[in-house]
Amino acid sequence: MPSLPVACASVSRRSDHSAASHNKSPTAHEAVRRSYDAVAADYLATFADELTRKPLDRALLRMLAEETGPDAPVADVGCGPGHVAAFLASLGTKAVGIDLSEQMIEIGRRSFPAAEFRSGDLLSLPADEGEFAAVVAFYSIIHLEPDELPVAFGELRRILRPSGILLLSFHAGDEARQRHEWLGHEVDLTFRFFEPTRVVELLEQAEFEVEVSLVRRHYPQEVETRRAYLLARPAR
Repeated sequence: MPSLPVACASVSRRSDHSAASHNKSPTAHEAVRRSYDAVAADYLATFADELTRKPLDRALLRMLAEETGPDAPVADVGCGPGHVAAFLASLGTKAVGIDLSEQMIEIGRRSFPAAEFRSGDLLSLPADEGEFAAVVAFYSIIHLEPDELPVAFGELRRILRPSGILLLSFHAGDEARQRHEWLGHEVDLTFRFFEPTRVVELLEQAEFEVEVSLVRRHYPQEVETRRAYLLARPAR
């Protein structure tokens, strides 16, 4: 499944919401980190230009940048090697990429200096309350356990401004796929799919209002999954 994107889960500056304290075992947490460290360089080589073949993703990112305005701080949560953060920076935002993998973060810093990069955990994001005008989370939840989603969505809500906007994507369905080899490296990863209606429900419980929900088929170069996109704002 080489086009399944990176997830976020790592050491954070917030000690009150550690990954272990929210039912993600340290072993599973570390397995995700090690796996993405292992594939980081090959991931960049394989997917750095993937947005050129994803017109819907580009359109949604441009819409988000246009709405937030010039120099708006925008977080790319689960940024991988930083190509989406770099695209956001090219649109005039102050893009900040956040990811588990230290190797991904180091590659992002070297490859895309226009963006800022931080190592961080989706369950305890290295960001201040209300720091961001927008958050992009492309496939960031795909390695989380279902019962971790409320914590993750609470964190996304915390770092967003009251007028902020969240763009979330994930694989739609109700299954889990395991990989032990990826991009020529040994890995230990479980990719989880979620039903959009359930994700909407959990976002609403986290005090979001979902404005747009859509699902597309995979593009020819992608793994054959349905891709869900949700656009949400903090509830007023």
